Amino acid sequence: MEIKPAINEWITKTEAFFSTMPWKNLFSFLFFLLLAFIFWLTLFFERSVEGTYRIPIKYVNIPDNVVFDSDPPKFIEVRVNDRGSAIFRYDLFLRDSLEIDVEENRKSKTGNLQGAQLQQLIESRLYPSSKILGYYPMTISLNTSKLESKKLSVMFDGAITTSRANLVADSATFLPETVMAYGSKKQLSELSKAVTEYTVFDNLKATSQLPIKIKAVLGVKFVPNKVDIYIPIEEFTEKSFEIPVKAKNMPQGMDVKFFPSQVNVLFSVTIEEYKKISADDFSIVLDYNKFNKNKNGRVDLELTHSPSTVRSVRISPTSVEFLFETD
Repeated sequence: MEIKPAINEWITKTEAFFSTMPWKNLFSFLFFLLLAFIFWLTLFFERSVEGTYRIPIKYVNIPDNVVFDSDPPKFIEVRVNDRGSAIFRYDLFLRDSLEIDVEENRKSKTGNLQGAQLQQLIESRLYPSSKILGYYPMTISLNTSKLESKKLSVMFDGAITTSRANLVADSATFLPETVMAYGSKKQLSELSKAVTEYTVFDNLKATSQLPIKIKAVLGVKFVPNKVDIYIPIEEFTEKSFEIPVKAKNMPQGMDVKFFPSQVNVLFSVTIEEYKKISADDFSIVLDYNKFNKNKNGRVDLELTHSPSTVRSVRISPTSVEFLFETD
């Protein structure tokens, strides 16, 4: 059987059905259907109905220097009986958490929350007309152990990149610079720094203060567990100088010639510092005692002195040839 003729036949029969049905009868049918639904809804709202709900638990006022001996539940399942109208409202609006004050329970030396105390807490989130038929778990353990503490400096783990015209002007710092770590004596002895989660800050264009989390360590609690990293960004430009290559500790009566005798030093510097930098701020002085035995007659170059305000210093060429001369 072909699909298109079958569809056409179904459309034809449907049109014929509605063309023969009196619209008055259709409206009457819909009206009585609506009345039946309203009647059913009224009966539902008035009759006794049961419902099961999962209520989230929120633990508040937890001291920084304690940890739960076992993970407390995040939800409690409650089965209640009430009129249908109340059950309907629960389905729509039961969103509030059960708040459990940990410090208050520690002061009262109540290790477990159970029985009448737990039921009273659950009832505080229900309508007075509701009857609790059961709940699970029936006991919430609030037993805690006191932890050792240690102050740790924060260390960044990640990468920072800037836009083409900008550079990181100085080391990143943290606000606060230290955090408190709570754990067992053995666990804390293995920690020297509070390391951040590996994070990439990409294409920064201005000085930024951004939130960053402390990397979690099993069995250790960090307070705070999130800090701000302060990254100073400044606009940089490039500058270069021709710098002579010199030598020191030469034997008496001996001299050395370098080829080339001057090299190009290219670097990045902030706009503010640009005019303050001169060629005299750089020097390349090679130690005779370190290169005189080089059999290939070449020596690698490195700056002996450069300003602390410059960044990304490059020397070109990176090595030169040398030739000794005697008087």
